[in-house]
Amino acid sequence: MIIYNVTLNIDKSIHNEWLVWIKEHIPQVLATGKFKEAKLTKVLVEDIETDTYSVQYRAHSREALDSYYAEHAEELRQDGLQRFSDKMLAFRTELEIVDEYSVDFK
Repeated sequence: MIIYNVTLNIDKSIHNEWLVWIKEHIPQVLATGKFKEAKLTKVLVEDIETDTYSVQYRAHSREALDSYYAEHAEELRQDGLQRFSDKMLAFRTELEIVDEYSVDFK
């Protein structure tokens, strides 16, 4: 299983507008059918100029992620770039899930 992780540094001057937008953007990415779920998390670091977030999309497969890149990624990225240009910095990483663990409390 592959996680497509997007880490974003958001200028505090556009934070509220960006947060509304990202909550609309994530369902658009999921609507491509290439991912089974997504998590929006805030990175807990202190910075007076930016807020940092991570969006983790769980891909159905390596092939699904490659298909997302080929068919959808550029168009979906452009919307955020046009809206927030130099007030948002994003970088992307791919994570391979090696194993998963959970605790079942009863």
